[in-house]
Amino acid sequence: MAYEPIENYGIIGDLNTIALVALNGSIDFMCFPNFDSPSIFAALLDDKKGGYYQIKPVFSEMNTKQLYLPDTNVLLTRFLSPEGVGEITDFMPVEELLNGKELIRRVTTVRGEVKYEMHCVPRFNYGRSDHRVEIVSDNEIILQSKGDDKTTLRLKSTVPLQSNNGSITATFTLSPNETADFILEHVDKEHTSEKKFKDVVTDSLFATVNYWKDWIGRSQYQGRWMETVNRSALVLKLLTSHKYGSIIAAPTFSIPESISEKRNWDYRYTWIRDASFTVYALLRLGYSKETGKFINWVEKLCRDIKGQNPLGIMYSIDGQRQLQETILEHFEGYKKTSPVRIGNNAYRQLQLDIYGELMDSIYLYNKYGEKISYDFWKDLEKQIDWLAENWDQPDEGIWEVRGGKQHFLYSRLLCWVAFDRAIKIANARSFPLKPGWRKTRDIIYNRIYSECWDEKKKAFMQYPGAHTVDASVLLMPLVRFISPKDPRWLSTLKRIEEELVSDSLVYRYKPKQAAPDGLLSREGTFSMCTFWYVECLSRSGQLEKARLCFEKMLGYANHLGLYAEQLGFKGEHLGNFPQAFTHLGLISAAFNLNKQLNDSRNKNVNNGI
Repeated sequence: MAYEPIENYGIIGDLNTIALVALNGSIDFMCFPNFDSPSIFAALLDDKKGGYYQIKPVFSEMNTKQLYLPDTNVLLTRFLSPEGVGEITDFMPVEELLNGKELIRRVTTVRGEVKYEMHCVPRFNYGRSDHRVEIVSDNEIILQSKGDDKTTLRLKSTVPLQSNNGSITATFTLSPNETADFILEHVDKEHTSEKKFKDVVTDSLFATVNYWKDWIGRSQYQGRWMETVNRSALVLKLLTSHKYGSIIAAPTFSIPESISEKRNWDYRYTWIRDASFTVYALLRLGYSKETGKFINWVEKLCRDIKGQNPLGIMYSIDGQRQLQETILEHFEGYKKTSPVRIGNNAYRQLQLDIYGELMDSIYLYNKYGEKISYDFWKDLEKQIDWLAENWDQPDEGIWEVRGGKQHFLYSRLLCWVAFDRAIKIANARSFPLKPGWRKTRDIIYNRIYSECWDEKKKAFMQYPGAHTVDASVLLMPLVRFISPKDPRWLSTLKRIEEELVSDSLVYRYKPKQAAPDGLLSREGTFSMCTFWYVECLSRSGQLEKARLCFEKMLGYANHLGLYAEQLGFKGEHLGNFPQAFTHLGLISAAFNLNKQLNDSRNKNVNNGI
């Protein structure tokens, strides 16, 4: 096998986990049965030791295409050749609907008589554990890890299976309209059914398609770019845990931000920041149910925090905070970029901005969703009280730099948001307002203007005394700290364009100047920052420029409309994939730009233009 670039993948999922399916029909990444479980397929990180699950036709030459069935997360991979046409339908029945924890692949010949090969090569426990094979019948095989995880899988099919040194293979030929079905499922309970195997697959397929169509049909977005926005919403839903309500940042680990460097992190966890932004995007689209489940997850976290301890920046999907980082020495890494890390030591960091993102999402949920409870409010009071005593500390900031703390403007900005939204919630609900919150909010506001504004450069800088700007300050007008047309903001935006924007794409900072973390870096442009930039342009009235930048950015999506975290020099995708940050940024930018364009059109119509 050869490495496929990450932009050559689609994703499927069941609200427990996600699998990456390549254009060549190979599933090269899946942690199972949960997002943060050990991987069983990870050829994306090591094509020899990682494991994979491929089905492909035996053609001398072929082209491949991938698409989603409309408005669903059911993926179709098509193989086209003068010898015939075949296709694979990949999906995972969702936990909410059919109890989840199984991956279904249906192979169909469209034209010609096509021979196929199937190779299921699991590598349990991040490729660290051997496994035993139990042949139940010609069409059913059990695979069980010998490691501590004890993960057990059952592979069933409608064609004969063979075992070969721990790998499962099959060779079969299908005429036009004939199908072969495969189910790989987690053996944690008995799956019994009186239906025929093929009928089970057919019924599951129709139920899954209908589930996704029904879900996306509840979106309230009716503007331009509907298909693009819907795809991003479907991605965000796939990153949501049905069981817990938590939302992960991305389903992969250690996909590098810079090839041949060391910036490789595990994103299979719930960052308070990322999840809060995701909630904001979903709430805009009308998905209050998902928002409510995440708020309930946060409520439990706050309830479990003892005394005046601060909120952690990230947690596992079930709310555990200990995410000890280790290195998988035996994996060579994506495109041989090591180290391959699991866990994330950033959980120890102090990032004060998380309070602002969280309080903003709670404020919006309380306003547009359900009213929060009194008990939850009292728990939030404790967190805001802690922030009142600690907001002026230096921290690692939104970009999680590992080279020393600073008084980052972004962290101060979001501390201001935390107090501002807490005050707004208290006023809206007539909760008793803690003395000092309003004063603290105003102190932060004045400090940002007095300490972070550089009169010579006419811009808000990354931190007091810094010589450069930071793309995170693009949030200043978006969180309503400053008017998007304020002269100070417009001059800051101009400075960002001069220092960080490259043909509409935005770097988050100048790494060597702004955030030395001991790691050399040639990282790409940060896709979420590009969407923030679009939204700032549209809010400032620069609609033609905003639309051009937005359309350019849409052109960098992969063939299915998916984005990683960053874009490299040649437009290649970098960082973990797909990235919630990028897709929620797209939704927010599309929502606002569409509104501004409509308002401008209506204004022109009313003025007789």
